Amino acid sequence: MSIIDIKNMSYVYPSGQRALRSIDINIGEGEFVAVIGQNGAGKSTLMKTMTGLLKPTEGEVCIEGKGSDEYTMARLSTRVGYVLQNPDRQLFSNTVREEIAFGPRNLGVTGEELEKRVDETMKSVGIGHLAEEYPPSLSKGDRARVAIASVMAMNTKILILDEPTGGQDFEGRYQIMDIVRELNRQGYTIIIVTHAMSLVAEYAGRVIVLCEGEVLIDSDSRSVFSRPDLLRQTFICPPQVVELSRELYRESGSTAIELTVDDLADAILRKMQ
Repeated sequence: MSIIDIKNMSYVYPSGQRALRSIDINIGEGEFVAVIGQNGAGKSTLMKTMTGLLKPTEGEVCIEGKGSDEYTMARLSTRVGYVLQNPDRQLFSNTVREEIAFGPRNLGVTGEELEKRVDETMKSVGIGHLAEEYPPSLSKGDRARVAIASVMAMNTKILILDEPTGGQDFEGRYQIMDIVRELNRQGYTIIIVTHAMSLVAEYAGRVIVLCEGEVLIDSDSRSVFSRPDLLRQTFICPPQVVELSRELYRESGSTAIELTVDDLADAILRKMQ
C-alpha cells in the first residue's frame, strides 16, 4: 500500500533556484528508505515537501492518498513526523515528559490518554528513566531520542529523520539506528537522510539517490551500491565493506557485493574453506 506518492513534482525557491525537478517517488507503508546525495542535491527540500513545510511549485505530494495541500499543518503533523538534524532545535520544555506531551496536548489529548501516550512513547525509545530530566542537560544521544519520541507522540506512522546519527560516537550511532530499525519493525515507515553510507547499507532496504535535484537511482540497497559509476556522479563513495567485498569477488569475475561487516566476514570464511 502506498503511503507517500510524489507525482511529477518540482520545487523552485523564490530566488529562482530550482531545487527539485520532475520527482516521481512512491513509498509503500512500512518501508525503510534512505535518501542520499551530495550537499545541494535537494534532499532537505524533498523532505520539507513531504512534511508540508514547502508546497510544490509543480506536481503534487500525496500522503495516504490525499494531496498535502488538503491537510492543515496540525493534521499533517499527525501523519508525517519530522526529526531535525539538530535535536536542540526541537527541545524547549523543562522536562522530558513535558517535551513529549507538548504536541499531543496541543491537539487536544488530555488526562489518562495523554499520560499513557507519553509513557508508552518514552518506553519505546528507552528514555523512561529520564522523564523528569531537563532535556538540554542530556547527552546528545539522549536528546536525539527525546526528539524522536516527541514526534512519535503525535501518533504518526511516518518518520522522517534528517541525519539522525549526526555528531554521535560509534556506539551512539548504532544505538539510534537500532531504535529506528525497531520502530520500522513495529510498522513505522522510515525515511532517513544521511551521509553515513555504512549505515545506509546496513539498515535501509531501499535507497533513493538525488543528484542536482533529480532522482539518479531508486532501488534496493544492494543494487544501488553495485553501481559505483552512477554514485560517482553525485560524489558518493560506497561503504568500505562494499569496496572490500568487490575486490574479494573480482578475481572470480563475480559482481557480487556484501553490505555489512558480518556478511563480508562470512564470505571470507567461505573463500578460505
